[in-house]
Formats: sequence, C-alpha cells, structure tokens
Amino acid sequence: MDLTVVSLILSGLAFLLALAALIKTSSSVRKTAATNDAFESVPLRLQAYERLVLLTERIALPNLISRLNQPGISAYEMKIILTENIKQEFEYNNTQQLYVSPVSWDSVRNLKEQNIMVINQVAASLTPAASAADLNKKILEILMAQPNGAMHELVLQALNHEAKKLMR
Repeated sequence: MDLTVVSLILSGLAFLLALAALIKTSSSVRKTAATNDAFESVPLRLQAYERLVLLTERIALPNLISRLNQPGISAYEMKIILTENIKQEFEYNNTQQLYVSPVSWDSVRNLKEQNIMVINQVAASLTPAASAADLNKKILEILMAQPNGAMHELVLQALNHEAKKLMR
C-alpha cells in the first residue's frame, strides 16, 4: 500500500470519529437542554400560581372594599373605583395565563367577571343618592349570604390544589 492511501484511510477514520463525537455531544446537549427547560418551567409555573393567588386576594370584594373605601363619595363613584381596580389588577396579571392550567385561569377570570357583575347589580339596586357606605354594606351582606362561601375562597382552593400538584 502506498503512503498516500494509508494517510487517506486514516484521515477518513479520524473524520468519522470526529463526526460521531460531534453527533453524540449534540444529542447530549439537547437532552440536557430539554431537562433544564422542564426543570426551569416548574419555578415559573409556581410563580404564576403565586401571582394568581395574590390577584385573587386583591380582587376579593371584602379586601377591595376595605382597601379602597373612601368615606363621603357616592355609590356610583365607589362602583367605578371598585370595577376599575378589578380590571387593572386583572390586566396587570393577564400574562400569567401562559403558565397555569386553563381551569385555573378560567376560575380567576370568572371571579373577576362575577365580582364586577355583583358590584354593578348592587349599584343598580340602590337609589341615585346612595353613598359608598351603602354600596359596600350591601355587597358585604350579599357575600355573607352565599351558602357555599365566597367565590374567591373557592378560586384560592383551586389554585392551591394546582400549585401543590406541581410541587410533587
């Protein structure tokens, strides 16, 4: 055999070994990246559930009323303050839906809609001269009369359940 043929064969073998090593390294990097992506998504998802729990607490009607109560304003003004605050809180946390289950997101969205509906219905039932205190009192009375507990408590339970499933 000629020296040129031997060097070509050795070069070809070296090339094949380098190619095999490259493919193996690339495959293990993909597996590691996939494992890291899956691992890193759990903290993001848990943070999203945490933010939705906070959102649920912030838009719960008793908490809204105690936080936003302003003596001396009309029921109409209070209605606007309450509904705008719910909408702002919800919009601020809207992106969290990317990280949570559709059931969890729907429950938070339904809570928002129900709270706005309760505020609007109670405000519509009051006289135009009613005060914010009248509106707040009537809303709290309605919440206390709910037989299955306040909706925000049910949403909190659902969010906690979903978050605990992630931590297992």
